[in-house]
Amino acid sequence: MTTLLSNLINSILPFILIAGRITAALLALLLLIRCCRSLFSSKEEPEIWGFLSMSNGARYDLRHWENMIGRSRNADIRINFPSVSRTHAAICRDEAAQWRVFPLNNRSGVLLNGKHIFEPHPLCPGDSIAVGGVDLFFFPSSSQDEAAQAKRRTRPGQRFSPAASLWLLTLVQFLLWLQFIPDWTAETWLPISVGFGGLCLVDWLFYALYRILRRTGYELETMIFLLITIGFSVTAAYTPSGLYKQLITVILGMGLYLTLSLLLRSLRMSIAMRWPLAAAASALLAFNVLFGERIFGAKNWVAIGPLSFQPSEFVKIAFILAGAATLDRLFAKRNLIFTLLFSAFCVGCLVLMSDFGTALIFFVAFLCIAFLRTGDFPSIVMMAGAAGFAGTIVLHFKPYVADRFSVWLHAWEYTQTTGYQQSRTMSAIAAGGLFGTGPSDGWLKYVGAANTDLVFGVVGEQFGLLFSLIAVAVIITLALYALRCAQQARSTFYTITSCSTAAMLVFQTALNVLGAVDLLPLTGVTFPFVSMGGSSMIACWGLAAFLKAADTRQNATLSQKLPKTSKTPPPPRSSDNFFQQHPDIPVDTIFRKDGDNR
Repeated sequence: MTTLLSNLINSILPFILIAGRITAALLALLLLIRCCRSLFSSKEEPEIWGFLSMSNGARYDLRHWENMIGRSRNADIRINFPSVSRTHAAICRDEAAQWRVFPLNNRSGVLLNGKHIFEPHPLCPGDSIAVGGVDLFFFPSSSQDEAAQAKRRTRPGQRFSPAASLWLLTLVQFLLWLQFIPDWTAETWLPISVGFGGLCLVDWLFYALYRILRRTGYELETMIFLLITIGFSVTAAYTPSGLYKQLITVILGMGLYLTLSLLLRSLRMSIAMRWPLAAAASALLAFNVLFGERIFGAKNWVAIGPLSFQPSEFVKIAFILAGAATLDRLFAKRNLIFTLLFSAFCVGCLVLMSDFGTALIFFVAFLCIAFLRTGDFPSIVMMAGAAGFAGTIVLHFKPYVADRFSVWLHAWEYTQTTGYQQSRTMSAIAAGGLFGTGPSDGWLKYVGAANTDLVFGVVGEQFGLLFSLIAVAVIITLALYALRCAQQARSTFYTITSCSTAAMLVFQTALNVLGAVDLLPLTGVTFPFVSMGGSSMIACWGLAAFLKAADTRQNATLSQKLPKTSKTPPPPRSSDNFFQQHPDIPVDTIFRKDGDNR
């Protein structure tokens, strides 16, 4: 009887596992759709921090903490008069709600209350600002108005419950855990169960923390946990004991994510961090060049006792922050010199370490930062051309890098040599089909660097092409989310950090995925949150904090303080006294539901 029952289970188990993979893929797709609809279907509710008024009644809302005034189409306050320069002046707010005007036209300056100024100057409510002969009157919002605005704005998570999405994720995790039952042994069942069970517990505890802190925007974190779940499946098939390390690095990464989110609340502190972070990053890279270990041709590992890590992964965080944190002199082009020198040092160290894939990622992030900082497209093209010329020199002195280019698009001609990994990856993806063969029948995991560089192929073989494409779609969704947030971000700092982080993640994913299938040269970079590796996992969580910090939806992120909800009115500011002394000014019109800026 026992034998008959065992045979029956063995005969139906393959069908159960196939049904589980299909269901898991469809649930993952549904989860991604829910998160996308929650992020992108909500109406835009810009924050308004005051307004500029003209004598004819025209009104321009101040929707950011830095507002450019000029004739340019990209100006926040567009004054389409011939006498106004393309970028004539800027009005900026600090965390203490103090405003200053920055003259950007060196010839005519700005008339502030009838007096010519050529340097930044504090603003008071009712001040007259004349740019190119056009008079504008400045009126900041009061603390009461900002509190009322926050109360009216919509909180995320009302149409698409984050808890329901998390239940879908839990089902995906359970179904993927089931896929490893046929291969369970005395050594593997415990780490696999602890890995998936611990991850499930961690994402629910993280959600509980968000609820305790009254945050309701959990879409980004849910999508990240979906990627990590896919990565755990790869690790469980490759080396189950590695799940202990991966779970620990996930927890450490979440700690870094929370720490950075809280630090990014303060724009002043974020900007002050750039010098020590840049110095620490430079020292770390220099130490890596001198004392690093060479693995798979790249000298990008540092070992300290039993611990080993990749410094370049953590330098990504410092690189993004240092490149964006220049708001104390935002409108001076000479500030780009610091970013240029720091970027050149980082990329140069990576080249010396022969880590050319990561060097490319840093360079793309630098181009994004430089363009957002200056808007000078011809200079960006020139820098890209110079980098291309430097790349040809590298190919001349690094023959093994040239070999990777020689096999590019010709992997099937070198299946036993330089095209071995790409040809096996494409074969494995084809064998996996739409829903995969399962971990038991997967063989790509035995190819070198399968759990890092070729992880897209491992997922495609074992769990299906649909799951692989969902992982790529999550990264693209995070990038689109960053672009959407950047348009409404409070400060240019958050705009630059979110967009440059998105560019870094998308380009890194493209190098990993397209390199594995021979559409790009194989560069040996990781797939964010999916590839096995503690350094990459922790660093990617840190980068995610930059993405989330730009989100201005009400109660969506830890990077923004919650509005005061107590019945006691907030303490008055100096600007509030102006409105009390001038009751004839209609301050209740500072915030309008129609969102019209005229």
